[in-house]
Amino acid sequence: MVFIANINQQSILLDSGTNEVEIVEFGIGNTIMGINVIKVKEIINPIPPVQLPGAHSYMEGIFQLRGDIIPIIDLGGFLGFNPSEDPRQDKYIVTEFNQGKYAFHVHSVSRIHRMSWEQIEKPSDITQSEKSSVIGIIKMDSRMIQLLDFEKIIIDISPSLGNQSSAVRALGERKVSQKHIVITEDSPMLRKLLLDYLTQIGYPNLTFYQNGKETWEYLSQLLETHGDNFHKHIHLLITDIEMPQMDGHHLTKIIKNHQVLNKLPVVIFSSLITDDLLHKGEAVGADEQVSKPDYEQLSHIIDSLIL
Repeated sequence: MVFIANINQQSILLDSGTNEVEIVEFGIGNTIMGINVIKVKEIINPIPPVQLPGAHSYMEGIFQLRGDIIPIIDLGGFLGFNPSEDPRQDKYIVTEFNQGKYAFHVHSVSRIHRMSWEQIEKPSDITQSEKSSVIGIIKMDSRMIQLLDFEKIIIDISPSLGNQSSAVRALGERKVSQKHIVITEDSPMLRKLLLDYLTQIGYPNLTFYQNGKETWEYLSQLLETHGDNFHKHIHLLITDIEMPQMDGHHLTKIIKNHQVLNKLPVVIFSSLITDDLLHKGEAVGADEQVSKPDYEQLSHIIDSLIL
């Protein structure tokens, strides 16, 4: 096994709440794509996998890395691309998010870019749908990098990870609350999952925004209209971290630094919540942090902050 890079520490060096991100650029066919470096543990040369009978057609198998059993996903095949024209350039991007570790088989890995989320545009309504795996577009001179929704890809391959029925059953009978919850989430699929889940557990009064910038504009308007009484119109904010224009850490920071809005409870609900990265949410003043897809824990935290 040849180790190409162990780059996870670079992501931890980014200060919290700066609205900056580092993107690993990789290629599949002639298409340039990207993944947040904070998800990446390391990049290695492919090794022969152990086959899994009856596995998903894009699950190449598993391999062992430092005691962890890691599934390998044929990302090109999943996205509908032809096999690599030069397998000698192929790489495994080993990742950790959503409380799991996964290796994505790609055709090449080239470099790391550091940029502001403001430079990343959300896909248009024409190109983005619940079936889309692209959550952002980065313009780099004459090139475009497509930022992928890896959480959606994992759930598409293993739908049980998005199943909320056990979490709903665990909560039992509940009263319906009309408290207003604002949710900032860029993924159409995850917006739908949250809508379905929170409605089922008694929180139907929901408003969704696709990134921190949209949410901040809403909060600013709310403050202008209602002043110190804003808290009568919004009772809780749930935010993802990775989002075009403004990420969840920066959104949380500017809310908690505001002399009036800092009273608003903020919960970060993200696939990036790990023991190594909890300090980033703490540094920007988040009231609570929950790792996707732990819906049951999210519901307990909502109950404690909103009632």
